[in-house]
Amino acid sequence: MAKIWVTNNSGSTRVPFLRGILTRSLLEAGLAFDAAYKASSVLRQRLNGTHQISRDKLRKRVAEYLEDKHGAKVRAVYEARGQQVFAVQVRGANGDLSPFSRPQLLRCLESCGLSEDQASAVVNGVVQGLNDRRLQEISSRDLGRITYERVRRELGEVMAHRYLVWVDNLRSGRPLVLLIGGATGTGKSTVATEVAHRLGIVRTQSTDMLREVMRMMIPKRLLPALHASSFNAGLTLPSAATGKSDPDALLTEGYLTQSELLSLPCEAVVQRALKEHVSVILEGVHLHPSLLQKVKVGKRATVVMVMLALLDPDQLRARLAGRVLEIPERAVSGYLSELDRIWQLQSFLLSEADRAGVPILINDDKEKVTNMITTSIIDELAHSFTKSPKEVFA
Repeated sequence: MAKIWVTNNSGSTRVPFLRGILTRSLLEAGLAFDAAYKASSVLRQRLNGTHQISRDKLRKRVAEYLEDKHGAKVRAVYEARGQQVFAVQVRGANGDLSPFSRPQLLRCLESCGLSEDQASAVVNGVVQGLNDRRLQEISSRDLGRITYERVRRELGEVMAHRYLVWVDNLRSGRPLVLLIGGATGTGKSTVATEVAHRLGIVRTQSTDMLREVMRMMIPKRLLPALHASSFNAGLTLPSAATGKSDPDALLTEGYLTQSELLSLPCEAVVQRALKEHVSVILEGVHLHPSLLQKVKVGKRATVVMVMLALLDPDQLRARLAGRVLEIPERAVSGYLSELDRIWQLQSFLLSEADRAGVPILINDDKEKVTNMITTSIIDELAHSFTKSPKEVFA
């Protein structure tokens, strides 16, 4: 695509049109990242053949697109941002100043389980209040208190309490260890990525990757169960050779054997994160509920485990088919031909999760299950939370 120049009103200066800049502007107007990036891409495509456009005309086109695709409310927020003549600086607990960030506050609110629309409405109200007061500087604690009051006024005491619990956790600096289990095809890696983005967690690890590293180190002839898929590892066990073992028992025995082999590197990932004092998300089929007893963190971190599931075999089949299409090289693993065994393994995992009190989340909608995970995290944090708003924002 040819370069497009954006000029000021007089045409005396110009800068190149950059999708990244427009995407950031749309994020600050309250759009989610996917929607903001799509909007900037569509608008760039519509400008094909245009060599130069004024800033005002570009803003008008953006505003019209936003109203058409996202409604008049989003357009109003976008246009209001362009009219701001000052920037609020936020003073952190260490005394450093940084510009107020709409995306950062949005992410914080969504981390509490607020929907995208709810979070956007709260942020818009906070921004309007800051604009009306013409503040040039505000402390992070005062900003938190104002946000808390806005949440309480618009969404009620329950949501406000959730925000309070989450803010207190962020200020404590205590890491989060999130374990996401589930059978093949239940969407663990996709959900882990979404949760990591929402919570601002930069470290994620899959048990599949840990298994692959172990496979490089330990030959198949020494440990055949490690080199099989989780749902057919039982076929490599000595008891399978006799042909007398119960198929169901063999499947679970093979899975547990492989899960036990992976438990040590899983523990190592968690301990490394704790040593570096950072949060981590660990996801994979090998995360058996017994890992909760093996991971010794004490009060150094908050540990939360969830088990993802699909309760419709046709939906699981569709997920597996899509997985093969996206990564053709993995078709050799025969996901679709092993659907019955995968379904059987899921039944075992759900029974184990239920017995251990691990929340089982049906992953039929990415945003919904992400909200349920953040809810599970805050529920866990709330067990030991006793502070008042005054204490949190003191």
